Amino acid sequence: MRNNNRFSNVYLVLVFAVLYAPIFYLMYYSFNSGGTMHGFEGFTLDYYREVIHDTRLMIIVINTLVIALLSSAIATIIAIVGALAIQRIRDRRAKNALLSLNNVLIVSPDVIIGASFLILFTIVGIKLGFTSVLLSHVAFSVPIAVLMILPHLQDMSPTLTDAARDLGASRRDVLTKVILPIIKPGIFSGFFMALTYSLDDFAVTFFVTGNGYSTLSVEIYSRARQGVSLSINALSTMIFLFTIMLVVGYYFLNRRKARPNVAEPVADLGVPR
Repeated sequence: MRNNNRFSNVYLVLVFAVLYAPIFYLMYYSFNSGGTMHGFEGFTLDYYREVIHDTRLMIIVINTLVIALLSSAIATIIAIVGALAIQRIRDRRAKNALLSLNNVLIVSPDVIIGASFLILFTIVGIKLGFTSVLLSHVAFSVPIAVLMILPHLQDMSPTLTDAARDLGASRRDVLTKVILPIIKPGIFSGFFMALTYSLDDFAVTFFVTGNGYSTLSVEIYSRARQGVSLSINALSTMIFLFTIMLVVGYYFLNRRKARPNVAEPVADLGVPR
């Protein structure tokens, strides 16, 4: 048993080393005054200052955040409606067909999805830019959010909604006061998964961005094609550290919420606090 645990730990360390070594290599050379990624000549923060003072890059960062937040919110709302509709379907074949169609969009290659959106927007007459990027991000985020929300709906006991109706609750009250609070973890999971996919997407966005509008992934790709610039390293380092801060903050918030409230059982017993 000890040998197996030791092998598992070594394997886990190797996996994380392979995943994080390129990121730390990129971060290390973002402070290189030599301007290359071959030999570290000295420490400098010039590339970070260059990123901060690059007005165009800051506008692109804002565009990326706006697209990600807006598309994730819209996709989550659509996914809630879709998950409720799928859950209420009684015909097993129809339900499985809808779930299969939903899953196909997730496993389809991004290049095919991006090219399809490009053809669609060209035929319909939608100008490539903010609208086309937003619509495409909403489209590929909805199936992800549905998969996050649907299991919580399936785990919910139908007797809860029946009891609410028997007590005189309207359909709106059942939705807002019974169903949505129960599936809230799935809603947040779907939103943040959609947010992650939107921030991370390159292939689909590359097809549907027009002249004068860009997102961070497309901009980094365009700059990388022109040659190695350590400003890209600095920008990537800032994004990575910001992501780490969000993850750590989310972890501590969850720990704080998970702490048992000792005073509550006392109150339930009628003992004053």
